[in-house]
Amino acid sequence: MNEILIAENIEKIYYLKNETINVLRGIDFKVEKGKFVVIFGPSGSGKSTLLNILGSLDRPTKGRVLFNNIDLFKNDDESLSRLRNKHIGFVFQFHHLLPEFTVMENITLPALLNGDKKKNVKERALRLLDMLGIYDKKLRLPDELSGGERQRVAIARALINDPLLILADEPTGNLDYENTNKLMDMFVHLKSKERTIILVTHSMDIAKLGDIVYNLKEGRLYAL
Repeated sequence: MNEILIAENIEKIYYLKNETINVLRGIDFKVEKGKFVVIFGPSGSGKSTLLNILGSLDRPTKGRVLFNNIDLFKNDDESLSRLRNKHIGFVFQFHHLLPEFTVMENITLPALLNGDKKKNVKERALRLLDMLGIYDKKLRLPDELSGGERQRVAIARALINDPLLILADEPTGNLDYENTNKLMDMFVHLKSKERTIILVTHSMDIAKLGDIVYNLKEGRLYAL
């Protein structure tokens, strides 16, 4: 089987005091290994909710997600946390770097938490820094970097454990035109290295870069 991710009948319902909100209404789709999948939709359409469920950061109201043949939500939260750290890399619109840690420390932390040897982790981190063009920033703090540089640090952190799947949630949302283009070039480069990527965006220009593009509308997913 060539699918790394299979979503089956995913529903997400929020029950408020006087209202029931159906965010996702029975989503089915498959992602093959090495593909760059883009999910397009306006703000508030449920893209982040779906991505969080696919990455096991949130549980669906109904349905299941198979990741690398593992039925994710049959696992407890601790097991899911270990699986995420080892096999899934996350890149968010807000980079979520630890402000008191250097670039190098931010990047290496997930691998060290995974129990990897410090020497091996350092070597991997330095290779990623070089690949992403921020080698000379390794001892800087996040506040000393530009927005584009911080996002590249976030990508390096997402890649440090050599994940099977990269999930990116509006990663260009806070970047200018030049840095947006640089960042998307990096995702295309990662795809060329047979990384599997799922990216959500409200920009059709970015969506066009995907191998497969879906539109999330009224809680349902449509292939474009």
